[in-house]
Amino acid sequence: MTSITRVHNRVSTSQGHPWSAKADRLQSATGIMLGGFLLLHMHFESSILLGKEAFYHVVQLLEGGMFSSTGHGFPIVTKVFSVFMLLMVIVHAAVALRRFPAQLGQWRALRLHMGSINHKDTHAWFWQLITGFILFFLVPVHLFTMILNPEIGPHLSAERVYHDNAWLLYVLLLPAVVVHAMIGLYRVAVKWGITTKRSGLRKFAKVLIIYLLCLGTASLVSYLFIGSELGIPVQPFVPE
Repeated sequence: MTSITRVHNRVSTSQGHPWSAKADRLQSATGIMLGGFLLLHMHFESSILLGKEAFYHVVQLLEGGMFSSTGHGFPIVTKVFSVFMLLMVIVHAAVALRRFPAQLGQWRALRLHMGSINHKDTHAWFWQLITGFILFFLVPVHLFTMILNPEIGPHLSAERVYHDNAWLLYVLLLPAVVVHAMIGLYRVAVKWGITTKRSGLRKFAKVLIIYLLCLGTASLVSYLFIGSELGIPVQPFVPE
């Protein structure tokens, strides 16, 4: 005799909400934008290592000094761009939070999972998670500072770092943002099939992390030395 089993509950064949795929693409797109900006930003900032005048000219170029009759840039450019970057950070954080462990049990399960397997990408994702949590608090502080006081220059930036004690923020911000961004770019490249050579890409990401940490630390130390030599009130740098 053949028995018939009736299924009263309809089984869904949906692969997930369409918003999930859109959120993944949005997270990757904003992550690439923010990671690319970080690479450019740190190299622009490091021009201070070439001297005050080199950094001054870089700032004037980025602030549109070529459109000014005096050759001096427009600080409003820094303000507007900082607002735009803050919006990008908010969007990126909003779509990323959906994957953040929200309960203690989820954290325990994650730690147990990491302890039971030696999967490098899982460990990389964990550190990106931790640094992302730190950046959630630090990045808005940095961007709000630039929005409220967009004046940039060898002396004015050094004043912010040394006399206003912004170095305390940057000491925490630098390693967190570098590690988060480089791991993020690595994971995007793997996620979207840009490369299948994970081992080589991981090594490249580690080299980039070390390089950017050294570059950022050297720049920060330079600002501290310059700031320590400035008297109060600080006068903006004027090239000879």
